[in-house]
Parts: sequence; C-alpha cells; structure tokens
Amino acid sequence: MSQPWPPSLSVTLFDEIGTGGGLAPAVAQRLAEAISMGLIADGEQLPSETDLAAQLAISTVSLRAALAILRQEGLVETRRGRNGGSFIRAPRDYSARKSTARLGHLSPSQLRDLGYEVLAITGIVASLAARRFDDDNIARLEDLASQLAAAGSAAQCLRLDSRLRIELAVSSQSERLMRRMVSLQAEYSELLWIPAVGIDQVECAEQHQELTKAIQAGDPDLARSLAETQVRDSTRRIVDLRLGMD
Repeated sequence: MSQPWPPSLSVTLFDEIGTGGGLAPAVAQRLAEAISMGLIADGEQLPSETDLAAQLAISTVSLRAALAILRQEGLVETRRGRNGGSFIRAPRDYSARKSTARLGHLSPSQLRDLGYEVLAITGIVASLAARRFDDDNIARLEDLASQLAAAGSAAQCLRLDSRLRIELAVSSQSERLMRRMVSLQAEYSELLWIPAVGIDQVECAEQHQELTKAIQAGDPDLARSLAETQVRDSTRRIVDLRLGMD
C-alpha cells in the first residue's frame, strides 16, 4: 500500500484480527473503518489476497468473503486482467441515518465513557507530540487542517478529522497510543460528524491549527489543554444529541 503514513501505522491497521473461520464480517468492518477514516485512500490498491490474508492472519477464504461484503457495500471494486486487483472506493456521502441509528443504541453513560477515553488518549498524545514531533508531522497536520477547512462533504470531514487525530498520535511516537487512537476514532468520529451534532468544519480546522502551533512551539501543557478542550466540547455535543432522542 502506498500511503503517507509511517510503517507503524500500517502495522496498526493490519494488526492481527485472529485465526480460524467466521472472520469475514470482522475483517470487512476493519477495512471499512480504515476507509471511512481515510487511512486507505480512494482508488488505492489493496495488497494481493495472499499478502493481505497473511497480514491479517486469516485464511484467503475468509479474506475473499470479507472483500465480497465490501464489494456489496460499494467500498471495494475488483478489476480483472493484467492491471487487476482490489481497489478502494471511498464513500462519497456520509450516512447520517446509519450513524444516528448507532447513536441511539448507545446510552448517555456509554457515550460519556467513550468520551472520557478519547479525552485521556488525546490529551497525552498531544502532550507527547509537543515533545517528540518532527517536521514531517507538522507538515502533515497543517496540510490536513487546510483540507478539512475546504472539505466539500461530511464524508470528507470525517476522513480528514480522523486522519488529523491519528496523525496527532503518530506525532507522539508511541505505537501503543497510536493503536488505541485508531481504535477509538473508528468509534468516535462517525458520531462526531452527524450533522445534528453541529460541528463546524472551519472552526474544527482552526482548532487543529491552533493545536499544531502549540505542538510546533514545544508547549506540551498548552497542546494538552487545547486537545482536551476540543474533545470535551465534542463529547458534550454528542451526549446532548443522544439525550434529546429520548
């Protein structure tokens, strides 16, 4: 896969799911989450079935079943011939109805718990990023924030915001925290960009830009404060929407 992420993030994305049969839905979900978060780019070719199955520690039979699910969902296109393979088709539209339905299945208490975990991880990675960042991290954060401000759809906002938060974890230089951030964003970002939550993409991009400046300035306390403030506000909005559904 050719993507602007360090090898450690590819390891996280294709971390072992398990062995044995019956894994197709779990594999399909893992890949669908990666696509929705922008970790696998639109039009990108997946590794060969043999290589990808080996990375996921599953059989090629389970992988083919997972790819069939993704084809049915319109997220993967398989082409035959000399230049064939499986290619990503990122969703053009954001399914607010699906995300709102998922929100309705979570209690306010569960949402607060999710928010607390996102808060804890985001705060520490922001603090570490201010101590450990390199120039490439800053360049990616700045570029992604600019793209977010100009994004033309909720689906793009979701992907870019997720990538910003994961790039923040990459900047912390902690593989364990990066793995946790990827997992959390798969749960959190989908809810965050429900239109009724009311997140303004330009304001969100500006918050990311301010956080990037604090990281670049080497100010871990300010970076942590800015990151945690953003998560607190986002979680409050999500919980308020859920409370209004009862």
